[in-house]
Amino acid sequence: MSGVVAAMRRSLLSCTSLARDGMIGLAAMLALPIASARAGGWLFEPAISTWFDLDHQEFVLFTAPLALLGFSVVAAILLMRTRARAMRSERHLRAEIANLRAQSDRLRALLFAEPQVLISWAAGDNRPEISGDIALLTSQEATQNSSQRVLAFGTWLPPEPALQMDHAVDALREAGQGFLLNLTTSNGRAIEAMGRAIGGQAIVRMRELGGLRRELAEANLRYKMLQEETELLRDFAAAAPWPIWAKNAQDDLRYANTAYLRATEGASIADAISRHLELLENDQRIEMAKALHEYATYAARLPIVVGGERRIYDVQAMKLAGGSAGIAIDASEVAALRAALTRMAEAHRRTLDQLSSGVAVFDADRRLAFYNESYRRLWDFDQAFLDSNPDDSSVLDRLRAARKLPEQPDFRAWKAKLHEAYRAVEPESYTWFLPDGRAVSVVTTPNLEGGVTYLFDNVTESLDLARRFDGLIRVQHETLDNLNEAVAVFGSNGRVQLFNPAFAKMWKLPADALREQPHIETVEALCRPLFDDPIVWRALREAITAIENRAQVALKLERKDGSVLHCMTMPLPDGATMLTFQDITDTENVERALRERNEALEAADQMKVDFVHHVSYELRAPLTTIIGFAHFLSDPATGPLNTKQTEYLDYVTKSTNALLALTNNILDLATIDAGAMTLELGSVDISKTIEAAAEGIQDRLATDRITLKVDIEPNIGEFIGDERRVVQVLYNLLANAVGFSPHDGTVMISARRAEHSVVFAVTDTGPGIAPEVKDKVFNWFESHSHGSRHRGAGLGLSLVRSFVELHGGKVRVDSTVGKGTTVICIFPVDQNAHRNAAE
Repeated sequence: MSGVVAAMRRSLLSCTSLARDGMIGLAAMLALPIASARAGGWLFEPAISTWFDLDHQEFVLFTAPLALLGFSVVAAILLMRTRARAMRSERHLRAEIANLRAQSDRLRALLFAEPQVLISWAAGDNRPEISGDIALLTSQEATQNSSQRVLAFGTWLPPEPALQMDHAVDALREAGQGFLLNLTTSNGRAIEAMGRAIGGQAIVRMRELGGLRRELAEANLRYKMLQEETELLRDFAAAAPWPIWAKNAQDDLRYANTAYLRATEGASIADAISRHLELLENDQRIEMAKALHEYATYAARLPIVVGGERRIYDVQAMKLAGGSAGIAIDASEVAALRAALTRMAEAHRRTLDQLSSGVAVFDADRRLAFYNESYRRLWDFDQAFLDSNPDDSSVLDRLRAARKLPEQPDFRAWKAKLHEAYRAVEPESYTWFLPDGRAVSVVTTPNLEGGVTYLFDNVTESLDLARRFDGLIRVQHETLDNLNEAVAVFGSNGRVQLFNPAFAKMWKLPADALREQPHIETVEALCRPLFDDPIVWRALREAITAIENRAQVALKLERKDGSVLHCMTMPLPDGATMLTFQDITDTENVERALRERNEALEAADQMKVDFVHHVSYELRAPLTTIIGFAHFLSDPATGPLNTKQTEYLDYVTKSTNALLALTNNILDLATIDAGAMTLELGSVDISKTIEAAAEGIQDRLATDRITLKVDIEPNIGEFIGDERRVVQVLYNLLANAVGFSPHDGTVMISARRAEHSVVFAVTDTGPGIAPEVKDKVFNWFESHSHGSRHRGAGLGLSLVRSFVELHGGKVRVDSTVGKGTTVICIFPVDQNAHRNAAE
C-alpha cells in the first residue's frame, strides 16, 4: 500500500510541473510586448509604423488585440498539451496503482498464509495498528475489544510470560531493542513473538509454532538451556573449592578448575596441561585408571599434599565417552571428626567399664551389643556367654534359672511387660527385690537407633541408708524438741517449717499458731511485745527471705523483760534458714563484769607505762651528771688517780653507761608505745652500719673470746632508713647473741639484698630458745638466761622489733634448743613504705 501511495504522489507532482511550465511560458509571451511598449516601443515597432504609417499610440492600440489573441491561442495549445500529458499520467498511474494493489494482495496473502498477528507502532504514536488472526491469541472472533485484549498480554498469557512480553515490548518501543521469545498461551498454544524496529516503526509479529518450526524452536530452546546449563556448570566448577579435572582417553589433562590449579600450583589451565601437573601420586593414578577400566567408577579416600600440607581427600572419578572426569573433596575435617568420634566412643566404653552401675545395651534385634564389667559381676555371668551376643530373652531365662530375678506368678507376662521398653519412648524404672536379699534398681532407656539400654544399680545399701536416715530424722526431732535453745526453721518462702517447744516458750507463742506455718512477718508481729527493734527484725527478714548472698547473721537482742538473747541465722543447703535463740542473760552479766575488770587492768598497765617513762626520764638527768663527773675525774688534767681510784672510777663509768643505755631503751620503747617516735630517714650504708654496730661489742668479744663473722653480699649498696636506729637494732642483736654464746663461740652477722628488701641475720651458738618461751621473747622485761652468761633487763629484742616495725619491716626468730638462735630482720627498700611506717 505504501508503494501505491508513492506512485500516485509522483504522478501528481509531474502534472503540476507541466502546468507550471506552461503558465510561465504564456506569462513571458504576454509580458514581452507590454514591457517593450513601456520601454518606449516594441522590437518591430519601427517597421510596422513605417508600413502602416502609424504613430506610437496607434501602434499600441493596434497591437494589443493581436497580443491578446496570440496569448489565447498559445494558452489553449499549452492547456491541451498539459491535459493530454495529465491524461497519459493518470492512465499510467491507474495502471501502476492496480499493479501495486495486486502486488500488495499477493504479499498480504503470502504474509498471512499462516496464522499470525502483526502489531506496529509508528514513531511518536502510542496507537498501535493490529492485523492478522487475532483469534490465534484471544481464542475468539475479532470484535471491537479484540485489539485491547491482544495488547493486554496477561489476558492470554500466564503471569510470568506476560511480564516478560511487557518488558520486551517496552524496550523495543523505547530503545529499539529487538527480541525473539517462545511463549505458551493460557490455552496451551506455543507461539513465537519477534520484535524489530523497521523504518521508524516498532513491529511485533506473533505466530503459532507448529510442525518443523515448533520442533526447531524446541530444539533451539533445549540448545539454549543446554548452553546455559553448560555455562552454569562451568561457572560452578570454576568457583567450586574442590579440585575438579577432566582427561581425554589418553589420560591427558584437558580441563582443570581454579582449585585444581591452586592445589597443583599451576598458573593457568594451559600451564597445567603443558606441564602435566597431577594432583595424585603415580601409584594413586595407576590404581584409579585400573578401577575406571574395570568398573567405570572410582572412589577412595587418599592423602594428598596441598600447599605443603598433607590432607585427606575423598576422590571420586567416572569414566566418560571421551575420557574421564574427577573431583577431590577435602575430607580432613570429616576424617578428624570420625577419628575423634571413634576415640570418644572408645572413651565412653572405657568410662562405662569403670562405672559401678551395670550397663547392658541391646540392639534393635534384641541382642546384647555391649556390657560392662559391673554388669557381669552383678549377675555373675560367664564372659563367654555374654561375648556370644545372646538375646534379651535368653539373658532373662538364665537369670530366672539361677533364681536371680524377683519371683513372679506369671513370668511370661512380666517379661513381656519388661520388653515393652523396645517400643516405648520414655525411660522406665523398676526396683527388683531378689531372692538373695539384694535390691536392684533397673532403668530401661529406649535407644534412638533401636534397642534398649539397661542400667542396673545395687541399691541394697541405699535403701538401708534411707531406713537409717529416717530413724536419724526421728532422733533429730526428739533431740531438737529437748534442746534448751529456741530453734525455728523457715523455708525459702519465708514460712515456718519446723520449730521446737523452746522457741514457742521463749517468745510466748501459741504452738497452734506456729503449726499453721506462719510467715516471718506474722512471727515478727507475734514477737513484738517482747522485742520491737525494727532494724533487727528487718535484718532477720532479709536473712530468711534472701535468694542470693545468703550468709550467717549473728545478733544480740536485749528484750523488754531484761533478758538478753543471742540470735543466729544459718542458711541451709535446701534454701531454708535455721533461726536459733539462746538465753545469754547470765553470760552477758559475767561478760560485763570481766570487761570492766579488763578496762581497769588496761588502765593500770597504762599507768605503769607512764610511770616507767616518767621515772626513766627523771633518772636520765642525774645519770648524765654522774657520767660527766666520771669523765671529768678520769681526765689527767683533773689530777692523778691511784690504781684503786682508777679501778673504782672505771666500775662507776661502766655501771652508769649500762644504766643510761637501759634508761634510753625504756624511753625509746615508751616513746614508740605512745606513737611519738619519728624516724630520721636517709641513706643507710649497709657495710658501714654493720661495722658501727660491731665496734660497740669489741670489748665483750675480746673478754669472752668470741669470734664475730661478717657475711655481706658484694655490692649490697644502700637503702633508705634511720641509720642511728638501724645501728641500734644491730647492736642489740649482736649484744644479745654474744651474751648467749659460750666462750670460744662464734657469732655471725649477714646481710643480703632481696627484690624489695634488705635482710639482716644474726646467729649465735647458744642454748637456743624453748618453744614455750619463743612467743614471749619480744615482750618487755622478758629475760631468760637458759644457763648462759646473759643477764639483762629483757628490753633488747623488744626494742629491735619496735624499730624494725617502725621502718615497715618484720622480725623473725628461728631457734633450735641446744644449737643456737637466728634473728632475722627484714627492712623494706621502698622509701614510701618507710615514710608511711614513720608517720
